[in-house]
Amino acid sequence: MKMPKGESKRITELKHHARRLSIKEGLFGRAKDSLGFNYISPFAIAINSSNAVVAMLSAVHGLLGPLSQMIGSRIFEKTSRKKILMKTIFWESLMWLPLVLIAFLFYMGIISKALPVLLLVFFAFYVFAGNLGYPAWFSWMGDIVDEGYRGRWFAKRNLLLGSVTIVLTISAAFFLDYFKKNHNVMFGFIILFSLAFLSRMISVGIFKKQYEPKTKIKKKDYFSFSEFISKIGENNFGIFTVFRALISFATFIASALIAVYLLRILNFDYVTYMIILLSGVLFQILSFEIWGKFADVYGNYKVITITSFFIPVLPLLWIFKSSPLYLVFVPSLIGGIVWAGFNLSVANYIYDNVQASRRSFAVSYSNVLYGVGVFLGSGLGAILIKYANVSFIEPLFAIFIISAILRAVVVFVFIRKLREVRKIKRFSGKGFKKMLFKDGPTTISEEFHQIRSLPSYLFER
Repeated sequence: MKMPKGESKRITELKHHARRLSIKEGLFGRAKDSLGFNYISPFAIAINSSNAVVAMLSAVHGLLGPLSQMIGSRIFEKTSRKKILMKTIFWESLMWLPLVLIAFLFYMGIISKALPVLLLVFFAFYVFAGNLGYPAWFSWMGDIVDEGYRGRWFAKRNLLLGSVTIVLTISAAFFLDYFKKNHNVMFGFIILFSLAFLSRMISVGIFKKQYEPKTKIKKKDYFSFSEFISKIGENNFGIFTVFRALISFATFIASALIAVYLLRILNFDYVTYMIILLSGVLFQILSFEIWGKFADVYGNYKVITITSFFIPVLPLLWIFKSSPLYLVFVPSLIGGIVWAGFNLSVANYIYDNVQASRRSFAVSYSNVLYGVGVFLGSGLGAILIKYANVSFIEPLFAIFIISAILRAVVVFVFIRKLREVRKIKRFSGKGFKKMLFKDGPTTISEEFHQIRSLPSYLFER
């Protein structure tokens, strides 16, 4: 049934207003990440957490996030997406208050030895609450952003929010260093985490004003996680999911310990630490457009193949030199470019392989296995850093080498088993040059911007 012209215009205006509010909400969401989430590992180190506990933060984030998303994918079938998000973000906001209390207790010298474990527990609640509303948000955004310009809109949104992330995170680093020099770093964390709490609470108010189109999930589109697992080796998407999970396992053996390496072993201040990490984010942002154009013309499988052969090298690049300049312009630069292409094409590859009506379930199930890989990889890294006894090399470097070897094995075994499922052009130098300098927007799947948020990159190396 055709919608009346007046009603259609009204809904168009409501969607436009909702998109503007989404950008505003995203700014406060990124403020929360920049002032809080990005400093969880430094905070853990500041309260004398063991290297194993620091590594387990990545494990908790990697496993509980996708599991929470899978639960959330069933909740919004029966409940308003707006109500779900307002409740989950409210509880996510509240989780910053226990972290403020932990900082205060550490400053006062109260139950100091128990605080790292409490941090891990409340961080787990934070991750669970924050991801529970993700499927509802994903569905909601898909309804207010029309398919014809979805890629352009999310690309611009992510560029704006990414820029804000970099500025705020670096500013927070200078802020923390000021308090550290005055031997009051816990007060710096208390202020930052309090601001993160307030920023996320503002997001709740913005969601309350945002237009929510009606939606309905059909029962025939649902398939269970057990059904997905039972057929995982029988189709291209299933094999790809296993590949992605194993890559995450091999990657996070080393990635979970980057904060330990920079802050504890190299003893960098917070500003240097964040400049090194965020330089990778910056190089990632600058690489989006080129990788997006390349993937649109030559296929996502081609990008996954190219970047996969660089992924095993990345942890080794951290070993050769320890100067900040080197770490910015070698491992962070190369890692930013490589992960930008890999993560972008991984997300679009999901689009290529799964029909639209089943994507929310397929993505959440795929993310669960990805999260299991992150959990097991980070857990193994935590065990190795605690018990590895190597005399001829720094133990952390030995872990980086193990990660590199396992990444290479996964790539060698799986990359030939994947295939491109859509029609693409044959690669040529002339065609690539023409594609590179062609004007027009890059089609970047919104899935990338939702599955791989910028703060997550701080865990991935």
